Amino acid sequence: MNSPSYSEIIRQGLWHNNTGMVQLLGLCPLLAVTTTVINGLGMGLATTVTLMSSNLIVSMIRGLVRAEVRIPVFVLIIASTVTVIELVMNAWFHDLYRILGIFIPLIVTNCVIIGRAESFASKQTADRALLDGLAMGTGFTLVLVVLGGMRELLGQGTLLAQAQLMFGEAGKALTLTVLDDYRGFLLAILPPGAFIGLGMMIAGMNVINARRERRAAVELPLIQPAKA
Repeated sequence: MNSPSYSEIIRQGLWHNNTGMVQLLGLCPLLAVTTTVINGLGMGLATTVTLMSSNLIVSMIRGLVRAEVRIPVFVLIIASTVTVIELVMNAWFHDLYRILGIFIPLIVTNCVIIGRAESFASKQTADRALLDGLAMGTGFTLVLVVLGGMRELLGQGTLLAQAQLMFGEAGKALTLTVLDDYRGFLLAILPPGAFIGLGMMIAGMNVINARRERRAAVELPLIQPAKA
């Protein structure tokens, strides 16, 4: 398997192969916990750490694991990593951990994690596997945060509400009340609002990609060398 460049790994993770908007993997936590920016950020960071840790370990042991047992070994690595993250969050971010609830241990079943371990980390060097985990996790986190921001703003009229769950008492100063005396838009914080919001984000991404393709098609003839 050819080794992709670092820049290509980053582009794939953040945009071209984004977990949430292109691969459409990990939709259960993406749609369930993104009622606020902080909830989305917490879930995204937990998933990113899991991706980076599991990718790195899988890459380091790829020459030691027999092909017949690689999937059970990968699942064991991912489950161990998620257990450590769950314990850390329970100890240091207990209130946020209670809000995210069952979706923290369910990171083990996130298809993108086992998918990246099998399709990329098990075939690449440790540095590329680690960067791939970071890029894929960051792309997923951005989708969680943007969707959470949209739903929080429409549903509650605030941004970064309950930031103290992640940043301590100083986080209370980060909360922005965008709309005073706002009664809220219930649909935005219900599951249908998550589907609608994600659909709008995917549509926006498709529009951007279509415009870039049209621009590239127009510019291509201009840069081709003239025939002799």
